[in-house]
Amino acid sequence: MIEILHDSHDEFYRSPFGAVTCDALVKLRLDVSGVEDISNIKLLIRKDGMNVEDLDMGFEFKNKGVSTYAIDMKMPCDPYIVWYFFAVITEHETIYYGNNEKTLGGKGIKYQHKNPLPFQITVYKPTYNTPKWYRESIVYQIFVDRFFNGNLDGEVSNPKPQSFIHSNWSDTPFYVKNGRGEIVKWDFYGGNIRGIIEKLDYLKDLGVGCIYMNPIFEAVSNHKYDTGDYKKIDPMFGDENDIERLCALAGYRGINIVLDGVFSHTGSDSVYFNKEGKYDELGAYQSNNSKYHSWYKFEEHPDKYKGWWGVKDLPEVNELEESYTDFIIWDEDSVISRWMEKGVMGWRLDVADELPDEFIEQLRTRIKSIDEDAVIIGEVWEDASNKISYGKRRNYFSGLELDGVMNYPFRKILSEYILGGMSSNEAGKRLWSMYENYPRQAFYSNLNVIGSHDVVRILTLLGEAPDEKSLDDFERYEFHLSQENRELAIKRLKLMSLVQMTFPGVPCIYYGDEAGLEGYSDPFNRAAFPWGDEERELLDWYKKVTHIRNTNDALKRGGWKLIDSCDDVFAFARIMNEGDLECGEDDVIIVAVNRSRHEKAVLNAQIRDVVHQRECELEDVVTGKRYHTRCGVLVLEIEELGAVVLKHI
Repeated sequence: MIEILHDSHDEFYRSPFGAVTCDALVKLRLDVSGVEDISNIKLLIRKDGMNVEDLDMGFEFKNKGVSTYAIDMKMPCDPYIVWYFFAVITEHETIYYGNNEKTLGGKGIKYQHKNPLPFQITVYKPTYNTPKWYRESIVYQIFVDRFFNGNLDGEVSNPKPQSFIHSNWSDTPFYVKNGRGEIVKWDFYGGNIRGIIEKLDYLKDLGVGCIYMNPIFEAVSNHKYDTGDYKKIDPMFGDENDIERLCALAGYRGINIVLDGVFSHTGSDSVYFNKEGKYDELGAYQSNNSKYHSWYKFEEHPDKYKGWWGVKDLPEVNELEESYTDFIIWDEDSVISRWMEKGVMGWRLDVADELPDEFIEQLRTRIKSIDEDAVIIGEVWEDASNKISYGKRRNYFSGLELDGVMNYPFRKILSEYILGGMSSNEAGKRLWSMYENYPRQAFYSNLNVIGSHDVVRILTLLGEAPDEKSLDDFERYEFHLSQENRELAIKRLKLMSLVQMTFPGVPCIYYGDEAGLEGYSDPFNRAAFPWGDEERELLDWYKKVTHIRNTNDALKRGGWKLIDSCDDVFAFARIMNEGDLECGEDDVIIVAVNRSRHEKAVLNAQIRDVVHQRECELEDVVTGKRYHTRCGVLVLEIEELGAVVLKHI
């Protein structure tokens, strides 16, 4: 029986590993055994939108009945994905060999048809670089209305007409809707930019190096994704002086500010569309003669127009319309330049999938021309290296667009592992697949989220709450974890946050997760921060693990390796000088967590290729306990829902 092997994770079969720069030379190898009548071995290459190209592989050597074939393949001079698979041609048949069924890379499988799932090589510009300060930061996401009211009198600033103001900071958020399910009154708590300034020392003590705020520009809603005026801070949040003070005072503490850029749509109640006639400016809805008319996608003026996901309150824009790109990007007083001149150090791009590549490229060019150290993060929910949106393969990691993305796959993989729905081995394979597909700079710039304003609170998820789809709005409003389930969730969140703080990439804390907030998805995941009623055990833990990250260079920029273990134990090593972006002193940290609720786990791991010594001593930086290896083997017991963070000493 014919046997074929190519392993894209093994540098014998593919070198160098992972994504490569334009014009790089990649060596590919294929092992074949169990057949004598081979007439040809072909490498088949496919590029999106192009025909398959086939290249003959050359015989390299034979060892113990296994024939090895090899080829050196030069990567294209432009950045895009190269897809490849193999064909073994004998006198009687052609057998194809491609990626495995889950397309995770590594060892492939045989196919009887000529369209196997291909392996992926991501090709990017050699000039691609991302900001060092960002890669080494811990980010804190703030939903401004729910964080803190910094007014001395505690009053809510400039309440909006027809809004609902909560009388109690600890109220559960809710929407006032009509019979059609439309929101007719937005609820507000009164958080503002001054409140963030007041809590900067809290954030500094938490180890935060970057604040990412949900939108702050004038808008009707509490979330501000329905922009009314890009050049004005919402009066409920403050004014230009407040954002300047925030940038300056945060910068003094080593904290940078990132804004949320919502550029795929505006609000219908905006300067530009002006459906409600609130603004003095002639809006696109009001007249075909409006200077903003060409920004929008009218089918029949004024009432038939394209709304974001069909939402008429959010009319979509033509991002590549020249006057729009000038307004957002290129004008001397463009939206980008205006706020960066106030001290803003970057942008998170809302629904990046819905922004054309050309628009993102222009954004990057302008942002980096203002400050080459500014960061650009995209909201992408899947593997961003090969994402297809609206029928087009995206080019986020070409080196011409994004620095990083919101890493929602990280949350999904890690939570499924913690909850028992995925083995540690499977979790490792899925994370390693991203490591293979992403340029190293992008992987280390991943915004590793375990919570956000768009998903169920992580504590609620880890506490095994009922699926929210099984509950009505009132049941979701009323729901709280039982004490037993809350205690379980806290233990699990400790494990998950530990992995988050020790994993490659940029950890992101969603405000209140560290304080024990619960809640199903919007609006219940947007409760006010529980000042004075924080879950102290959890908050102290967060401070401990953020300190561990911030004081160990290996955790900020070291390479990483998976460590084989049992299904319940997820283990990996962070290693300086092992694929790290910037060389430093040799340093090794080993992380292992045990998800089991009921059983201790024994880690019995060969780590000689990690520590490069037969015998060494390791110290748990959480407990101070020391462990010794023998003949390169580490053996230790991990408590139920426990973890170790071992540093080579």
